[in-house]
Amino acid sequence: MELQEQVSSIILQPESEVLEYKAVLPPSKSIAQIICSFANTNGGLLILGVSEIGGLKISGLSEDFRATSITHKAIDLLSPKPIIDYGYVQYDGKKLFAIKVEKSDNEISLEGKIFVRQGTKVAQINPTTNIFQVGGYSRIASLNVSIESYKAKTTDSKLKLLEHYQSVLKMIDNLQPLLYPESPGKFTSVKEGKVLSRILFSSVVDNFETYLSDILFEIYLAKPETLKSEQMVKVEDVLNCTDIQEFITFWAKQKIGKLQKGSVKGFIADNKQIKDLNVITPVVQDAIEKILQIRHLYSHRNGIVDDKFLKYFPVGYSYGSEHQISIDEILDKIEYLSDIVDKIDSAAILKYSLSSIS
Repeated sequence: MELQEQVSSIILQPESEVLEYKAVLPPSKSIAQIICSFANTNGGLLILGVSEIGGLKISGLSEDFRATSITHKAIDLLSPKPIIDYGYVQYDGKKLFAIKVEKSDNEISLEGKIFVRQGTKVAQINPTTNIFQVGGYSRIASLNVSIESYKAKTTDSKLKLLEHYQSVLKMIDNLQPLLYPESPGKFTSVKEGKVLSRILFSSVVDNFETYLSDILFEIYLAKPETLKSEQMVKVEDVLNCTDIQEFITFWAKQKIGKLQKGSVKGFIADNKQIKDLNVITPVVQDAIEKILQIRHLYSHRNGIVDDKFLKYFPVGYSYGSEHQISIDEILDKIEYLSDIVDKIDSAAILKYSLSSIS
């Protein structure tokens, strides 16, 4: 059966094990997960351009970005390659994009992960387990449970951040003699532990920034019109990108520039897509600003307090002293940033109809 004919015969039927809709174009990795799950179960059909808000309806798919190239990238992530058919189709005067996946005789994996269909949902059958030391610091395992709960409905961007934070928790658990030989609330006196604590803290903050860049990418992909702005783009920058997906990835990372320099307010002002979510309030901005300043001190001053740092932390520190951070403080920041990301993600999924993983 031709793809156009099959879509016409099944369109607007309820989602099932063999049928899934997306209102907008998801990132390639999200599409790869769905293809993988269909191939490992009974095959299926993914139709892009059908909205589920207020009941199923044909919304059409924007042609500003090419779904074909995104699908190519999704297929390249899979091993071995499943048998699929894909392309644009017409229905009710609107353009849709359909991906038909055949059931595979061989198990298909995505970066080593195996996905299947469980009813209308995509499920990983070989999840990474985080086993912590018996008798270790109980807060680590408790925080891991909280982070796991945030995976209930998430974009690919948030899932990537949460899995990184879980990896950090595992490292902290394994390196207790270096990081908190006396107690999690006390600074380590071990030289290697001091350096490693700074690296771990910086990694936590860096991945928060990466999340913001990634979620901007997902918003641009879902709503191409939000990419348009009065900011000038160099022709050289456009020509250096091989396709539109690579360009919007580049542009999203460019938007993070002010945040990396420690200007949360500047970042919010320049990115209406994030500002309109009404999650990063002035109080949250101030809190994130201070977190960034600690990371900057570790990255550029090797932890030695300078005048700029004292503007944000006028009490408790002196110029030229060494800034230290305890494991409890790092866990505090992981907990805080995870919660902020969860709120941003939930608001973005709702406002921009982003593709989410349940």
